[in-house]
Amino acid sequence: MLDRTKAPSYQTIQSVFIPKAQTQHLDNGLPLHVINVGEQPLIRLECIFKAGTWYESARATSLFTTKMLNEGTSTYSSRQISEYVDQYGAFIEFNHGVDKITITVYTLVRYLPEILILVSDILQDSIFPAKELENVKNITAQTLKVNLEKNTYIANMAFRSLLFGKNHPYGKSLQEEDIDSVEANTLNDFYQHYMRGRAFDIVLAGKVTEKEVALVNRYLGKLPVTMAEALQVQEQVYIPELVPAIIEKTNSLQSTIRLGRRLFPRQNPNYLPISLLNEILGGYFGSRLMKNIREDKGFTYGISSNTVTFIQEGYWIIGTDVKRESTRQTLQEIDNEINILKTELVEEEELETVKNYMIGSFAGSLNTAFDIADRFKITHFEGLPLDYYDHYIDNLQAVSAPQILTLANQYLDKKLFQEVVVGGIN
Repeated sequence: MLDRTKAPSYQTIQSVFIPKAQTQHLDNGLPLHVINVGEQPLIRLECIFKAGTWYESARATSLFTTKMLNEGTSTYSSRQISEYVDQYGAFIEFNHGVDKITITVYTLVRYLPEILILVSDILQDSIFPAKELENVKNITAQTLKVNLEKNTYIANMAFRSLLFGKNHPYGKSLQEEDIDSVEANTLNDFYQHYMRGRAFDIVLAGKVTEKEVALVNRYLGKLPVTMAEALQVQEQVYIPELVPAIIEKTNSLQSTIRLGRRLFPRQNPNYLPISLLNEILGGYFGSRLMKNIREDKGFTYGISSNTVTFIQEGYWIIGTDVKRESTRQTLQEIDNEINILKTELVEEEELETVKNYMIGSFAGSLNTAFDIADRFKITHFEGLPLDYYDHYIDNLQAVSAPQILTLANQYLDKKLFQEVVVGGIN
């Protein structure tokens, strides 16, 4: 008979095999990274440019350049691009980030030649038609207007702005005046300087054979590109004042809390131990913050803490929404939990549970070729050793309770925290 009063036995994952990307260079020198995994005839093609917010000299330029890549070339109108992609059952998206701009296409293997024709055209001959730009600006302005009614959006925007500085690439947030000031010629200049004719990385994942590699070389390997690095826009160092910010919303029944600090990028040797510390505090459903503030106090439906990493830097953040009258108590309970981590060793049972959770999550995040490609991109663009994830489990298991205690005292210093509350404190 099955005894349901006892938890089932489990076995700790000792190692995970991660196929390596095979890197080669096309005829024009562009690096092509191939992850050949899977049996389904599906491919994801990514063209990744160093051209995000970090590189722009005028606010919102990189964002709107990305948005407009789907709005037409000399050959295809916006509508024709959509129809072209649809007829092959493909999907194309244009992703903007603080460090990169990515063009991503999902397609069946047999339609790769047709998709590469379109991608080549976008990379060489995107235009920025005035009518389409006006439509994109109007849609973006409406979306921003809606977002500015949301406590969570305001809190995230204010937190990054106060932490990094409102003009720092990692602290910028879209403003209405930014949208109004965007012009087609500025976007075209950015496109010409950072994308058209510039070197970029290509990541090809899925069921990839030599035939697909040859096709990529045929279409993208013939593009005229310079391998010279585009210059980054250097920002002044911002030293935040780190004073608590309360953004009053008298009609709000809830308050949104954001609390955290600037943090190092993934290359730092303390990144993995800090990730474990974060997981214990608020990184998963069984975390200390969840047990205290959700289960014991009933102040919130959910509370979490996360590490956010960019290429140059990163930050650590706690976030939750609570009843307005519980705001002050919630902040006090967060402070209490942090103090416990700074004064008491984590018990071995809890440490083992969290490690097993992180290892299981890691193993579960490597199911497809696209998942493996995402891990490769982290190592490649963030300057990590290519075998970084091969040692992930061993390095995580090596983190000790005394090390967690030391790191908590080193990094969870309230003097380094930025606190934002949107709603109010009764």
